[in-house]
Amino acid sequence: MSLDRRLSALEDRLGYEFSDRVLLVQALTHGSYGDGQRKVDNYQRLEFLGDRVLGLFTAGILYLKSGDDEGGLARKLNALVRKETCAEVAEELELGEIIRMSKATEKQGGRERVSILGDASEAILGAIYLDGGYAAAKEFYERHWHDRMLDVLDRSLKDPKTELQEQAAAKKYSSPAYHVVEQSGPDHRPSFVIKVLVDDFSGTGSGPSKKDAERQAAQNLLDQWK
Repeated sequence: MSLDRRLSALEDRLGYEFSDRVLLVQALTHGSYGDGQRKVDNYQRLEFLGDRVLGLFTAGILYLKSGDDEGGLARKLNALVRKETCAEVAEELELGEIIRMSKATEKQGGRERVSILGDASEAILGAIYLDGGYAAAKEFYERHWHDRMLDVLDRSLKDPKTELQEQAAAKKYSSPAYHVVEQSGPDHRPSFVIKVLVDDFSGTGSGPSKKDAERQAAQNLLDQWK
């Protein structure tokens, strides 16, 4: 299938038709594409923008749904805006099949990697914001993120690391052990992927700090146990 037809099919899944398809192609281009032999605009700048747009829309939900103070709102925002959720959106949109990346990255499982899928979905959101404005981006968010955010918000507000520790002890399992699987991003904006192990069980999470990623990993394992 030609690139134009694949992009058209993707636009059908997105529910949005781009006026400037260059933005869409850029949003689908990983930094490894071209194997360093040629300079190609990748999705990093659009992902940066999309991350902020996602944060804005989600902060709006929190303001309306939660009576927490600023600190509590900030903690919930970090829990809600995470790579796993964005990767779920990417999988729903089948982005992994069309992201442009190097052969080496593809062989290393790049098309299924949570960090790449999550970044790409945020880049798509940023591209739609640039191409169609606030209303178009908000409509896209409402279709693909809004219900997921409400589901997360409705879960127990107890710290997931504490809950995991308590449940592991109650089940007479070993204590949770957290390990850094991946660290990426620039020094001023790092991203961590962490795995938690409890006997033969494991969960993964990501976030802008090790602490946030550990919370997400704990929650991921708790969700599996449920």
